[in-house]
Amino acid sequence: MRSGSTTAVTTIRLAVLTVVAALGVVLPAGPAAAHGQLAMSDPVQDSTVDQPRADVALYFTEQPASFAWFTVTAPSGQRVDGGWRGGEPKRLDKPVQEYFLVEGKFEPKVYNTGFPALVTVSHWPEQGLYVVAYQSVASDGEAVKGQLRFTYSGQATPAPAGWTAPTAGPSEALTRALNKESAPAATQAAPTAGPQQALPPPVTPATPFVLTDWLLPALLIVGVGVMIWLAARRAPVQPEKKRRKAALR
Repeated sequence: MRSGSTTAVTTIRLAVLTVVAALGVVLPAGPAAAHGQLAMSDPVQDSTVDQPRADVALYFTEQPASFAWFTVTAPSGQRVDGGWRGGEPKRLDKPVQEYFLVEGKFEPKVYNTGFPALVTVSHWPEQGLYVVAYQSVASDGEAVKGQLRFTYSGQATPAPAGWTAPTAGPSEALTRALNKESAPAATQAAPTAGPQQALPPPVTPATPFVLTDWLLPALLIVGVGVMIWLAARRAPVQPEKKRRKAALR
């Protein structure tokens, strides 16, 4: 019994190792990061700021979209952001590598320059943890979201005269872009003269069958399942059955 069981277990292990190795060859490595992501900041993540400052600088691998949204929240939950603006690109402290899908393969691209978003801080009402949140869309349509956290240990500063904490959320343009929705079509006035002719419906071309990247791994998994099933069928005869056969002899 031990020999047959060992054979079955060995077969199953070989099948699992085969599919793992095959998947490692067939499936490409995923991108290390989405496009247009945060590459550098001033202050840096989880650092301590001991002096009031006019703004917080976030550097991305792409220029943030014009409708990007930034907030700065004080420890009490009050927003103290006063809008944002672009600035001069700056060389990154460390190059950032992002991946782009080119002809079915992820190709690396190294970025050495950061594109800033300077977020105004109206005042520093208290000491503690401040959170800078950002939302934008990269040039390829991917969402760019995240947070920068740092601790403020300096003196509290008063709010500017007539200051009102902002409450506005992301713009409609940003929401549509994040949801990958197209902008509403502009309303066109109907012609005032001349007969209107109905346009023929657009012809939808047939979609050819393409052997996609997921099909090969699926076939490998099915093949391993068949190998495991065959190994299970070759399981040795139970000891009770062997004893019955010996008694009959």
